[in-house]
Amino acid sequence: MSICVVSLFAVLLYNNYHLFIIRMNSISVLHIELFQSGRNTSDFYFNTMKEHLVVGHRHIEKPHRHDFYAAVLFTKGKGTHEIDFQKYEVSEGSLFFLSPGQIHSWELSEDIDGYIFFCSQEFYEMHYVSQKLRNFPFFGSVSFPRKLQLDAGELMKTDSLFQELGKEHQSQSVMKEGFILSLMSQVFINATRLFSKDIEMRSSSASLSYFKHYQDFENLIEQHFTAHKSISHYASLLGITPKHLNRIAQTVVQKTATDVITERVVLEAKRMLMYLDESLVEIAFRLGYEEYSYFVRVFRKSSGMTPTQFMRKYKV
Repeated sequence: MSICVVSLFAVLLYNNYHLFIIRMNSISVLHIELFQSGRNTSDFYFNTMKEHLVVGHRHIEKPHRHDFYAAVLFTKGKGTHEIDFQKYEVSEGSLFFLSPGQIHSWELSEDIDGYIFFCSQEFYEMHYVSQKLRNFPFFGSVSFPRKLQLDAGELMKTDSLFQELGKEHQSQSVMKEGFILSLMSQVFINATRLFSKDIEMRSSSASLSYFKHYQDFENLIEQHFTAHKSISHYASLLGITPKHLNRIAQTVVQKTATDVITERVVLEAKRMLMYLDESLVEIAFRLGYEEYSYFVRVFRKSSGMTPTQFMRKYKV
C-alpha cells in the first residue's frame, strides 16, 4: 500500500493567538487563515481530511507549528499518528485531539478520509466564559491519551456531528458562530464522557475532586518544572500530602506523581532537542540539571534512549 507522509509540528505560543508565519530554527508557524478561503470565520477551520491534505499540502508537507486546538476524525483508511513522540494506530473510528504545543506527525494511506476542525483559544473562550478548552481532559493534560477509538454506534453519532459542523461552516445562516460552538462542545463533551469510561473515572464526587486536583497539579508543573521536580514541592503548593498527590496521579493517569513530573521535563527536553540549536549540556542546564550525566540518566529511563539516540531518530 502506498503511503503519503504528512508531518505536522505544533509549539505553544502563549502571547499571540493571531499568528502570522514567522521563521525560527527553520520551522514555520502557521496561522489558521492560511487554510481559509477568505469567506469563513478566520478563527475556525473545517474540512474533510482528503481535501485538507490537498489544500494544505504546501504548508503541512514540511515541519511546522501552530497555536490552535484541533480535532481529527478518521472514517476511512489506515496509518499511524505520532503525538509527542507516542505512536498511535489510525483506523476507521479513530478520533484525535491536539493541543497547542504538541509535536505530531502522521503516515496515512492514500484512501484516507475523515474530518478535521481547529479553532483558536479566543474563538471558543470568548463565547464560553465559564468553560475553558483546557477543562477538557484531552486538552488540559499532557498525560492524557490523545486518541479515542470509537465503536460503530459512537462513530455514527460523532460522524453526524462533524458533518453538521461542515454544513454550518459553509452556510450563511443567522447565529452561525453560536451553532458551530454548540456542535464543537458536543464533540468535546461526548469525547470526555467516552474517555472517562475508558479510564474508569465515574462521575462521583471523589473522582471529580481527584481530576480537579490533578489539573491543578499539572498547571503547577507547567509553571515550575524547570526549577522544581520533587513531589513534596507540588504537594505543598496544593495543600495536600505527597502520599495523597501520588494517589491522585495513580487514579487519574495510572502514574506516580514523580513520573508525571519527569515525563513533562523529558517532553520539554525532546522539543528543545528538535528545535533549539544548542548543545545537550546547555539544554540540560536550561531544564534545571546541573549535572549532564544525571540528565542523560533521567532521559534514558523515561524514553528508553539517550538524548543523542533520540536526535538521530527524529531530527532529520
